[in-house]
Formats: sequence, C-alpha cells, structure tokens
Amino acid sequence: MDIILRRSLPKLREKLLEALQAVLPIVAIVLVLCFTVAPVSPSILLCFLLGAAMIVVGIMFFTLGAEMSMTPMGERVGAVITRSRKLPLILVLGFLLGFLITISEPDLQVLADQVPSIPSGTLILSVAAGVGLFLVFAFLRMLIGVALPKLLVLFYGLIFLLAAFVPKEFLAVAFDSGGVTTGPMTVPFIMALGVGVSAIRSDRHAADDSFGLVAMCSIGPILAVLTLGIAFRAADSTYIPPVLPEVADSVELWKLFREGLPTYLAEIARSLLPIVLMFGAFQLIALRLDRRTLGRIGVGLVYTYIGLVLFLTGANVGFMPAGNYLGQVLAGSGMRWVLIPIGMLIGYFIVKAEPAVYVLNKQVEEVTDGAISAQAMGLALSAGVSISVGLAMVRVLTGISILWFLVPGYVFAISISFVVPKLFTAIAFDAGGVASGPMTATFLLPLAQGACVAVGGNIVTDAFGVVAMVAMTPLITVQMMGLVAQLRTRKARTAQPAAVLATVFADLPDDAIIEL
Repeated sequence: MDIILRRSLPKLREKLLEALQAVLPIVAIVLVLCFTVAPVSPSILLCFLLGAAMIVVGIMFFTLGAEMSMTPMGERVGAVITRSRKLPLILVLGFLLGFLITISEPDLQVLADQVPSIPSGTLILSVAAGVGLFLVFAFLRMLIGVALPKLLVLFYGLIFLLAAFVPKEFLAVAFDSGGVTTGPMTVPFIMALGVGVSAIRSDRHAADDSFGLVAMCSIGPILAVLTLGIAFRAADSTYIPPVLPEVADSVELWKLFREGLPTYLAEIARSLLPIVLMFGAFQLIALRLDRRTLGRIGVGLVYTYIGLVLFLTGANVGFMPAGNYLGQVLAGSGMRWVLIPIGMLIGYFIVKAEPAVYVLNKQVEEVTDGAISAQAMGLALSAGVSISVGLAMVRVLTGISILWFLVPGYVFAISISFVVPKLFTAIAFDAGGVASGPMTATFLLPLAQGACVAVGGNIVTDAFGVVAMVAMTPLITVQMMGLVAQLRTRKARTAQPAAVLATVFADLPDDAIIEL
C-alpha cells in the first residue's frame, strides 16, 4: 500500500497542473466580470474563490482516482459479463449496472434538486430505469454489431415524436436529464465497460464499438422523462433560487463550507457504495484479482471519493450562488445581450474543468493510438460547448422553444453520421454526454436561471435546457473533425501515386522521357 501511495505522488502533481490549467481561466473570467460590468459582494466573491480552490484539488484527486479504480473495474466487469456468453445474464446485469450507477451519479442529484415541477425521487428513478434499459441496448448493439447511426435515427426519431405530445414543462428537463446522467461517476465506469465488452471480440470493428455506450445511455433518460411527462401530472411549485451567502469574516466563510461537507461526504459514500459492492461480488465470484491489483483499486477509490467530495462542495457552495448572481446582474443591466458573448467565453473554458472530459480524451487518445489527440478532442469540445452556451443564452433572453435548436441540430448531427467514420460518430455522441457534467449543472445552469429571473422569463421552459444544448453541439464539432480527417486521408492517398510517378520520371534520362 505504501508503495502505491508513493508512486501516485508524481501523478498527483501532474493532475494538479492539469486541474489548474482547467480552472484558472474560469476564475480569471469571473474576476474580470466582478471588477468591471458585474460587481458582486465580497461574500459571494470569497465563496467563489474558495470553491475554485476546492474544485482544483477535487479534480486532481478524482482524475487520478478514476484512472486507478473506475477504469480497471469497469474493464474487468465488462469482460466477465460478456465472456459468459449467456444473453439473459448479460441483459439482467446490464440493466442493474446502469440503474445502480445512475442513482449514484452526483450530477443527477444536482439537477433533480433544481427542478421545481417534478419530485426529485420520481425523476431520479425514472432516469435510472432509462439508463439501465439503454445500457442493455448498448450491450446488444456491441455483441450483434449494429451500426450506431441507424439506432440514433430510430431513437431520436422516437424522442422528437414523443416531444410533440409532452407538456412544455417537461421538454427542457428531459433533454437536460440525458446530459447530466453521464457525469463523473458514470462515464469512467461505462466507457471502461465498453472497452471490456469489445475486448473479447477479435474483429477489426471491436475498437470502434468500444465507444457509443455513453451515447446510448444518454438517450434512455430523455425517453424516460418524456414518458413521465405524458403519464405524470407536474406538481405546481415555484422555483427557489440558491441562497446568496453572507459572511462577515474568514471563520464564517469556512463554516459555510464546513456545513456543506457532511452532506457531500454522505452523498458520495452512497454513490460509491453500490459500485464497490457490485465489484466486490464480481471479485468473489469470477474476477479473483491479486492483492496488489486490489490495493491499487482501493487507493484509487479513496482518491475518487476525496476528489468528488471536494469538487461537489466547491461547486455547489461556491460556484452555484456566484453563477446565479452573475446571471442576474448581467441580464438585469442595460446591456443584457452581453450575456451571449460572455456565456460563450465561459463555455469555452468550463468544459476543460469537467472531470469526465479527462477520462474521455485520454481513452480516445489510447484507443486511436494517438490519431485523435487529447488536445484535438479538447479543442473540438470547447468550440462546441462555446457555441451551445451562446445559443442557450439566446433562449433565456428571447424565450424561444428549445426544439427550434435541438431538432435541426440533431438532424444535422445524425445525417452526417452516415458519411463520417463510425469511430468519430461514436466518440462524438459520447462526447456530448461527457461535456455536460457537474460544472454545467452547478455554474452554467444557475447562470441561466439568474438571467431568466432578471428578464422575467419562465425558469422551467427557458433556463432549463442549457445542459441539453451543451450535450448537442459536440456531436457536430467532433464529427466535423472526423470528416476533415477523412478528407485529408483521401487527399494524401490520391497524392501518393502521383508523387511516386513523379519520382520515377525524375530518375529517367531525358531521351527516355521523350520516347515515352
């Protein structure tokens, strides 16, 4: 155990630098706003800064912990499940895994607590059932070898058909549910499951099909909440904004965060417990890993726990009130349209601070042997999220229905999936789920809610939907990146024979060329 801890110290330093690079740009943007166009009270600013420090440390521990524990656990469980070759067992375990992991997802808890019209327990159970069902579909797709674009056409067609019959109060929440479900707890485990399932296949498309599980698991919650909207009568309740902190000194500031810590200590313990118990059952029945491997996974789980507790405490106590207040100030000023470029700028950098984005980018780079670098993926995600946040702020200021953005966006994304390499399509739809994580739910959504309050809009129909917009645009930007890569490859292949022919002619004497 001591050896494992010592070996992880250099990695922790590396993760700390990555976390600082991700969070400091957001802090700089907010500080510039606070000292110029959006003045805030010292209490809110201090809470934001302490929250940012906790988020940095939280990301450091979580990203290393996910590498050490969640990824190897998911890969081994996925391989064991599919190696049995017993379809009923695969389907039952797939549903249970999806259901338990989703109930464990902190992002979903954050969203459910902010939705005023649906009881949080009802929403969480519906979403968890949707994820479990579609994880089963994802396993079947990988085992049978069905192309992902065909399933996307089928299921998103069903989604937009149902949307025509659902009360408008459920639309934005339904699409937001699909985004928050794939967060820091779910993504590392589900993506590793995909690698484990595909590892027992020997065909050349196995690596391509290891992606796409997150994409499928993002569809289930949308359909589940839309179905809930048809069958369930929404409660008449009003939106309750987050309490803006007021602290007189540093002791009161720490007391504010200290009071929030027990909540997240218990919440993350409940979140991790089902995964630990499930892995323990697999270890006793089938895995039987050696003590050294179990020790590494154990240390990784501790790091994951510490990281998520610090991250969620910082985000909920420090970031959420700051985001809400900034939205109110910016939208309440005479220059409310400045909210759009500011939102785009924050969106560009905030996706870099999403914990699950590190997991996706790293796995993409590994599976593609560096053909798609983590840096290229990061740029594509940042560009997509920047556009989506800008469009979300347009919705907040104008009240335009979310369907005017989502329908053409998904139609275009699914249409180009038939000409883009299938690996890029699977990665793109995974990226959409990964980009909309806890930073979106705890900063961008409160920013939109605060702005909506300031302009007198409808919170449920106009402010909700930010997560859905963030989940949509990476589908387009990542696939466009794949299309450009495909065109460059074709151009290089076309140019290669011409270059060889030119070399041959250059080596021939002049009289031989004349004779030819």
